[in-house]
Amino acid sequence: DTISFNAVISACEKGGEWEKALHIFSLMPQSTVNSDNITFNAAVSACEKAGWWEKALQLLGAMMHTKVESDTITFSAAISACEKADEWQKALQLLTLMMQSTVEASTISCSAAISACKKGAEWEAALRLFSIMV
Repeated sequence: DTISFNAVISACEKGGEWEKALHIFSLMPQSTVNSDNITFNAAVSACEKAGWWEKALQLLGAMMHTKVESDTITFSAAISACEKADEWQKALQLLTLMMQSTVEASTISCSAAISACKKGAEWEAALRLFSIMV
C-alpha cells in the first residue's frame, strides 16, 4: 500500500540510497499503488540530495499532472536541488511558481533561492528576495 511504499522510499532517501528510492517510486504505478504528497516529497528530496535537479523538476511536474498537491517541502527540495546544481534561474522560477500558488514560501525555500543567486553572482536578485523575506 501507499504507506509501505512511502516508508521504504523515505528510508532509502534518508539512508543516502537515492537511486533505490527513485527505483521504488517508479514501481508504484506497476503495483497499482497511488502515490501521494509524502511519496513525491521523499522522491524529490532524494533527487535534491543526489544533485539531480532535472529529475526533481520532472517529479514536480508529474505531481502537478497527477493532481497530487505540492507543498512547502516539495518546492523547497526542488529549489535546493537547483541551488546545488548552480541553476539559479530555475530556482527563482520555482520560487515564483511557489509564491503564485497556494503554497507558502518558507525561510528554507527563500534561503535556497538566495543561495542559488549567490552562486550565480546574481546579487541584485538575492537582495530582492531578501527584501521579500524581511
